[in-house]
Amino acid sequence: MKNVLLVTSSPRGEMSHSRRVATELAQKLGGNLTVRELWREPMTPIGPEFLQALSTPEAERTPQQWATLAPSDEALAEIQAADTVIVAAGMINFGMPATLKTWIDHIARAGVTFRYSEAGPEGLLKGKRLVLVLAAGGVYSSGPRAAMDHLEPALRTTLGFLGLTDVETIWIEGVAFGEVATELALTEAGERTRELVGSVR
Repeated sequence: MKNVLLVTSSPRGEMSHSRRVATELAQKLGGNLTVRELWREPMTPIGPEFLQALSTPEAERTPQQWATLAPSDEALAEIQAADTVIVAAGMINFGMPATLKTWIDHIARAGVTFRYSEAGPEGLLKGKRLVLVLAAGGVYSSGPRAAMDHLEPALRTTLGFLGLTDVETIWIEGVAFGEVATELALTEAGERTRELVGSVR
């Protein structure tokens, strides 16, 4: 049975459009589902203690250093076990929520999710499918505001660096333009969701 990891991050929480669509996708895909709701339980931003623990050889780490790295290790285990990773995010000031950036900082570990070789950097999270479910008040996937989208390109670049290069995107955009626009965006997202579910069967 396939393993699915669902990561939600919009500060709108249970009212989030990206969370709603991503959850529906995860449920339709089936399999073993692991849910990490960063908006509900945010990870601690990395700091000096984290970096010091990370740079200390395993055999020399103190119990406190192991405890510092434990949340990161847990997040790593979740994404390493997943066959499909679904990341839901609302656009915040043209970029990703801070909680999502912190999660990425915790899973981007040299020698674990990426490494450098003579041929250059190599992502180690290969063979997984990544689906980005992104919501925005305006329209940024195309048109005159596309250059202001620092959400999808950043996620594709950063997660692609880790080896997640099989990527699909579901956009829910224009939701600030009223109920009609929101319903249209959700309908289109639902159609896109059905396409993705059908493509894996």
